[in-house]
Amino acid sequence: MADQTELPALVIDGRQFVDLEGFYDEISFQLIPGATWGRNLDAFNDILRGGLGMSEGGFYLRWKHSHLSQERLGWAETILWFERNLANTNSHSPKARLFQTRLDSARRHEGETMFDKLVRIIRVHGPGGEEADDGVHLILE
Repeated sequence: MADQTELPALVIDGRQFVDLEGFYDEISFQLIPGATWGRNLDAFNDILRGGLGMSEGGFYLRWKHSHLSQERLGWAETILWFERNLANTNSHSPKARLFQTRLDSARRHEGETMFDKLVRIIRVHGPGGEEADDGVHLILE
């Protein structure tokens, strides 16, 4: 990994989006302009591993106005995400039961919000994370 003083700083701005789809738009625009990707949590995780025009050797990810994102990607967006995934899953599958359980928890404001999930995914790729070699340094502002 490059010396941290040499790492590029990429910025996303919580004022620029109000929901998860808007977050994906911001990621597309700021981190991987012009690239086509899956626009889901797994694909976002893959972006942080490198490729699609991302900086090799790591970078700082500054999330400006993260407090707004914490609100906007909070319980309402989390519930909506689980409802959409549940609607697109075979109702008899184990995955559907898992989505339903987590949806029920989200409705009680228990577990992770979408903001929490995104932060956790990013931190996996940074200091102390399971994929720390990717060198993603999250700065919440």
